Amino acid sequence: MDDVKKTDAMDASTATLAELMIVAASEAWRNNGEVLASGIGVAPRIAASLAKLTHSPELLMTDSETFLVSEPIPLGPRGQGDGAHVPKYEGYMSFDRVFECVWGGRRHAMIGPSQIDRFGQSNLSVVGGSYEKPKSAILGVRGLPGNSINHMNSMFVPNHGPRVFVPGEVDMVSGVGYNPARFAPGMKMDYIDLRLIVTDLCVLDFGGPEHAIRVHSLHPGVSFDQVQTATGFPLLKVEQMRETPLPSAEQLALIRRLDPHNLRATTIKNNPPAVRTAS
Repeated sequence: MDDVKKTDAMDASTATLAELMIVAASEAWRNNGEVLASGIGVAPRIAASLAKLTHSPELLMTDSETFLVSEPIPLGPRGQGDGAHVPKYEGYMSFDRVFECVWGGRRHAMIGPSQIDRFGQSNLSVVGGSYEKPKSAILGVRGLPGNSINHMNSMFVPNHGPRVFVPGEVDMVSGVGYNPARFAPGMKMDYIDLRLIVTDLCVLDFGGPEHAIRVHSLHPGVSFDQVQTATGFPLLKVEQMRETPLPSAEQLALIRRLDPHNLRATTIKNNPPAVRTAS
């Protein structure tokens, strides 16, 4: 048993920040039940896959095309010949069936917004200036207004700073949040279900009064003051704020199997070690 603990510690000490964040993000899907897990982007996709292979095997997952798979598909080229990955298909998942899950509340998506405000409203569209003449045009609203309601949503932010966590409102509200000013009298907010925000500094949730954003855990070597300084609005703390757990040896092995080409290293600038050293 001591040898196992030693192996875990040795492997954890080699973990990168991206791997720590992937493990933290996988927790978003814990105890969700049989829902469609949609990780949008490299790290969220690995996180959803890790959740299915560990604590939540009941999750539904597609091959990113039109089929359900019983095992997550690795990222990148899948090899050839005897070494090729052979998908294990479970069934057909057409676009209209995806939307049955979306509108029926049977989905949990994780996105990477360009801006987030204190209400959890998110922006994928334009930054700065006016909507007609912005300083920067990004992806566009795309399907986020409809995809940010009726089912669970979480967020992945690789660069926690005040340009992402903005004071006031986001420059363009692409994703629905808990801002009461955006709802006309009599409109219900019941269909909004924001869960976690995983960043390169911490994990946040929406468990404060009136869905206020709280710091749930701090990554190793990060202080609450650092997180608050990097955020454009006041944050709360959970009562028993803890340190974000390091990946276990098993989790690291699965992550490396799910991402054999190390695409995860590109999601965080310079992809430093998971444990920060004192500067």
